[in-house]
Amino acid sequence: MSADPANVLLLGDDRLRARSAEIEYFDDPPLARGLDVLAATLEDFRRRHGFGRAIAAPQIGLPIRAIAVNLGRGTFFVINPVVTWRSLDTFTMWDDCMSFPDRLVRLRRHESVSLEYADREGKPNDWRELTRPESELLQHEIDHLDGILAVDRALGSESIVRRDRFVAQHEQYAALVDYTIY
Repeated sequence: MSADPANVLLLGDDRLRARSAEIEYFDDPPLARGLDVLAATLEDFRRRHGFGRAIAAPQIGLPIRAIAVNLGRGTFFVINPVVTWRSLDTFTMWDDCMSFPDRLVRLRRHESVSLEYADREGKPNDWRELTRPESELLQHEIDHLDGILAVDRALGSESIVRRDRFVAQHEQYAALVDYTIY
């Protein structure tokens, strides 16, 4: 059953700052509807903006620990994620967010993380030593579940830029970080 997409909450909405609750009952019909809306919102955003690999439930006003992810092979869910390991190595990057799509933020992330999480049906999963693109993405989304936004991790006053400026001066901005997804 397909769902209509929700509006993505924007920077400044207090709901983005709340820690989300763990999901306990996976056979709950309202949960299933919420996950359908979350997936529909991710796909709608990707169509309209040309980017977006994941979205956390709080970004559509659902205060639950759920993330919809699409790495190019369809959408799947990461529910109640727990980071079980973080690499000592870190890197800097320009991060973007559906909740402030006109800005990018320079920040630092762990090179790799490992997770334990449940899928949509509640089945436990391990995702070990994620690649850099997966790692930075899941760190970003798990931050959302904890009420933390990328702007909170900015590496200084010059570390938040408008997307149009970033695109126009891409080489200059790319030289300031270890990794770029653009």
